[in-house]
Amino acid sequence: MKSIESLSTEEERAAAIFRALGNPARVRIVTELSRRQACVTDLVEVLPLAQSTVSQHLKVLREAGIVRGNVDGPTACYCLDPDAIHWLVQFCTDICCPPGTNGPACGGACE
Repeated sequence: MKSIESLSTEEERAAAIFRALGNPARVRIVTELSRRQACVTDLVEVLPLAQSTVSQHLKVLREAGIVRGNVDGPTACYCLDPDAIHWLVQFCTDICCPPGTNGPACGGACE
């Protein structure tokens, strides 16, 4: 994948988050974690994936900063990072309605 050298820090962060969310299993994990904190075993029960696969997806989400994990012996539990989710919502809002403008970036053509 080519790198774009002039990306801002915020754009780099957004790219990492969107990359992490580019897998349907990870989107499902985020959806589950939006409802409750869950351990890996809880997620395995609702996903048709092996525990090792779920753990790998959680690693990607953790590295992107979307989830936080707590390891207590053999048990690893995860939750969404609310700061990351709020940041992502604000980033997307700023794309749709850039600060200092009076409306959507598309000028209402999407409505």
